[in-house]
Amino acid sequence: MPFASALSEHPITSIATGEVVGAVLERLGERPDLVVLTVTAAHRGALDDVVSAVDAVLHPLAMIGCAAGGVVGTGREVEDAPCISLWAGRVGPLLPLSLRANRTSDGGIDLSGWPTSMVFRPTALVLVADPFTFPTDLFLEWLEGICPGLPVVGGNASVGGGPGASRLVGGDRVLNEGAVGVLLGPGVDVETVVSQGARPYGKLLTVTASERNIVQRVAGVPALECLVGQITDQLTATEMAGLESNGFHVGRLIDERLTDPRAGDFLVRSVVGVDHDTGAMAVDDRIPVGTAVRFHLRDPDAATADLRDQLAEHRADGVLLFTCAGRGTRFFDVADHDAAALADFLGAAPTGGCFAAGEFGPVGSANFVHSFTASAALFCDR
Repeated sequence: MPFASALSEHPITSIATGEVVGAVLERLGERPDLVVLTVTAAHRGALDDVVSAVDAVLHPLAMIGCAAGGVVGTGREVEDAPCISLWAGRVGPLLPLSLRANRTSDGGIDLSGWPTSMVFRPTALVLVADPFTFPTDLFLEWLEGICPGLPVVGGNASVGGGPGASRLVGGDRVLNEGAVGVLLGPGVDVETVVSQGARPYGKLLTVTASERNIVQRVAGVPALECLVGQITDQLTATEMAGLESNGFHVGRLIDERLTDPRAGDFLVRSVVGVDHDTGAMAVDDRIPVGTAVRFHLRDPDAATADLRDQLAEHRADGVLLFTCAGRGTRFFDVADHDAAALADFLGAAPTGGCFAAGEFGPVGSANFVHSFTASAALFCDR
């Protein structure tokens, strides 16, 4: 098998590093094409030493990763405790990236680090970013213009309280800004699973009045009135009670050519405010007039069902998982929820990754920054 992964929960960084490097070396050998290294906050200060050791022993062609609030292994999630996760694979041609970007005054992006030419046509991008210094939303819009349909999977580093505090791994260096990534070539098949942790309810409706992120009317009536009507008609008393803690959500249909859209066809966004006088609701996204929407319920049961539905009929020889820092034991009543679901459906496929402060993944043919989402890249050996 051309993939391997290992976890170590040893609190001493040097010992934990030796354990994961030794395990990967034994299973895969040296010089893997790609290594993904993630560590929890307890090892954040020694990340330079971890990177140096991994590079010296494994000699990977490319290495990316970060310090995070929790890390992922095969069937395991470790949160708020010392842990190192190391994943490695032989994936064929790839191109490592170290990106810097700034927002421009006209709403665009000033990007550096993107290659001016490529020797292969990329099939996927794995990306890890600093949420304080890299505008991933604008980057994904820019990327759509030059590589339409290229799937992007990854997430924001989830340890660091402001600019300069994140710790990213790019090759044999540790960085505190920008983004690191790897463009994958034709050597491996990559499928994506993006589970937004919600299920739709009620009817497919059309936004009939809106301005920027303010939805004023849906199906010809005030948006709030429409939302209340759908909740009353479609949700049980228990589900209604959970709305106070889990919030209100609306999903916009990405491909409006679909006649029978499923849960994964909607981009789920939060309702962040309502105006009881006008009946308008504010959403953390722009929803133009004419957009088809359905209201969504987000709770542990809906999130479990959505993830398992998304995983059905997939296979993988290796997996990278970026799951929201708000999931895990903070949301579910069991440990290892998302990683265990992957193992249930995909077997013992070596798995790596981390908890993220914003997850990247495609819905339809477009990539987005998500919240409360489990975004996975499934690697299939050719």
